[in-house]
Amino acid sequence: MTRHTLKGRLSLALAQTLLMVLAWTAIPAAAQVFPNKPLKVVVPQPPGGGFDFVGRLLADRLSKQLAQPVVVENRPGSGTLIGTDVAAKAAPDGYTLLVGSISNLAINPGLYRNLPYDSLRDFEPVGLAVAYSYTLMARKDLPFNSLKDLVANAKANPGKLTYASAGNGSGQHVLAAALWHLAGVELVHVPYRGAQAAYQDLLGGRVDVFFDLSPTARVQVDAGNVKALAVSGSARLAGHPAVPTITETGVAALELESWFGFFLPAKTPADVASHLRTELAKVIAAPDVIDIFRKAGGRPLALSPADTRALVKRDVDRWTQLTRELDIKPE
Repeated sequence: MTRHTLKGRLSLALAQTLLMVLAWTAIPAAAQVFPNKPLKVVVPQPPGGGFDFVGRLLADRLSKQLAQPVVVENRPGSGTLIGTDVAAKAAPDGYTLLVGSISNLAINPGLYRNLPYDSLRDFEPVGLAVAYSYTLMARKDLPFNSLKDLVANAKANPGKLTYASAGNGSGQHVLAAALWHLAGVELVHVPYRGAQAAYQDLLGGRVDVFFDLSPTARVQVDAGNVKALAVSGSARLAGHPAVPTITETGVAALELESWFGFFLPAKTPADVASHLRTELAKVIAAPDVIDIFRKAGGRPLALSPADTRALVKRDVDRWTQLTRELDIKPE
């Protein structure tokens, strides 16, 4: 081999290597290695409630799957509007996820005529992990032991009883307002900044009743701090088999089960969304996660991406129509 031939081959090899390097550097960083930095999960409610419970559990397990920190950021305000809007407007790079629920994604569109985000257009579901019923609790010294008796008293004394919520437009607010409307009674709404503040006044006897997600409500019910009057799902809960559903009480034909999961901003690259969807599915299917959800009174979910989108759209359509028909306002 001549010196010129060797030199030519070396030059060709160097040129090919340089082209490979340039091609690699032209690929977006997210596509090279995802994730290569910590992720953020936006929880649109304060610590302590159902959003926070699900968000922290999934974030902890997803962090192990991705080998990157997954940091929970609580962004409460205006019910769930502020945090949800923050996530909707985040960079669509896969590093910001939202804890989405029936409250912020399916109920809000019917409550707010000028919602700053579109639940179906601005978000892409990663996966739904669990669905929970709500439990209607009464302060322990309230002189009623059933929803039927409470409604009878409210009819005789309109505007005398009070009900708490985690904020205007929250799931607790809308579910309760729908129930009182269908039952034909008037109770005074007392909104709080999150579930924990509502519990303080419920336990202190300063508010009469409060609907909250069954996993967080169960702690207070089991401790004897409050009385459980009804649950909002289609069936009784295994943890509280003596507590009837709303429909069973005969007060109203009303059911609501709140699902929770992770959502991404729309336009997130398909490969990034697919990767997160695959890893979250492993988390959701883990026996210990399923056990935690079941012990907390939840119904673990295992839905395909198509079924997830269909469920979200169904509830957006259903609750938008219902809240507008009932003329429920965020106040």
